[in-house]
Amino acid sequence: MKRIAAWSLLMAASSFASAQEATIARYGAELDGFDYPYPVRRHAFESQGQTLSMAYMDVRPAEPNGRTVVLLHGKNYCAATWEHTIGTLRDAGYRVIAPDQIGFCKSSKPTHYQFSLHQLAANTQALLASLGIDRAAVVGHSMGGMLAARYALMYPQATAQLLLVNPIGLEDWKAIGVPWRSVDAWHTREMTTTFASIKAYQQEVYFGGEWKPGYDRWVGMLAGMYAGDGKAKVAWNQALTSDMVFTQPVVHEFGHIAVPTTLFIGQRDRTAIGKDLASAQVKARVGDYPALGKRAAKAIPEAVLVEFADLGHSPQVEAPERFVAALLDALDTAADTD
Repeated sequence: MKRIAAWSLLMAASSFASAQEATIARYGAELDGFDYPYPVRRHAFESQGQTLSMAYMDVRPAEPNGRTVVLLHGKNYCAATWEHTIGTLRDAGYRVIAPDQIGFCKSSKPTHYQFSLHQLAANTQALLASLGIDRAAVVGHSMGGMLAARYALMYPQATAQLLLVNPIGLEDWKAIGVPWRSVDAWHTREMTTTFASIKAYQQEVYFGGEWKPGYDRWVGMLAGMYAGDGKAKVAWNQALTSDMVFTQPVVHEFGHIAVPTTLFIGQRDRTAIGKDLASAQVKARVGDYPALGKRAAKAIPEAVLVEFADLGHSPQVEAPERFVAALLDALDTAADTD
């Protein structure tokens, strides 16, 4: 009887997951069909022998304070995920630029592109230059934090302030012992992505096993691209960018960052790229954000560390009011020292 009951529960869970997958909205390769909270603009440019389109939101305040904030999304997020942050910053007088990087969300997904953090930083700088923005505070979450650090190293004069929100790349996974995975292997993995797999990963790694119904919207945003006709293109670009973040660590250059820096670290985060291939010993060592945040704050000259004891990988999603209050405080502090 116990076996029958267990089998019944398993089948019920499987049926629920299948029903949930069947109701997932299907979006185009450039996230066509998913509405962003503010108008989406496009920056067309030539890169690596092809014309590409970079989607972005340019949200301007009614009463400008003369400052601009750039928000850089994570690998498993899009510019839209900054929705609450954008609105609060705008109300505080900031002009906000929130782009989707090439290869992600509403931006172009080229079949052939040498993805590098340097290239994405250069693309971002070109976008800001096209908008007449010479200097801005740069906020980066997850992969966007890795990118923001590279941006600050490349363009210190254009970076008024660097603000890193649970950035990945606070450790060099390959050097620690996480095995390398080929782009083909990443692609095979990406082709199996579903709503259920995205949710399971984020619940375990990002949110310490907890989940709120509001998170489903952002899972559906990603899953919809995999469910749509552009799945192959989306999966290929995700494979290329996974290789990028694994093989291009910035952590070894933290000592060269020369702009005011604040780290916002949710202490329950355990993100580490590729750790599913690692030995038990290596798995136990990587993704320790309480330790990584402190180490990064020591490595980056005069960095300020803000810790959220009860939050995980995405403080701006888990506790948007509390996160933005901390962000505004950091921005105001930097303004006072200008």
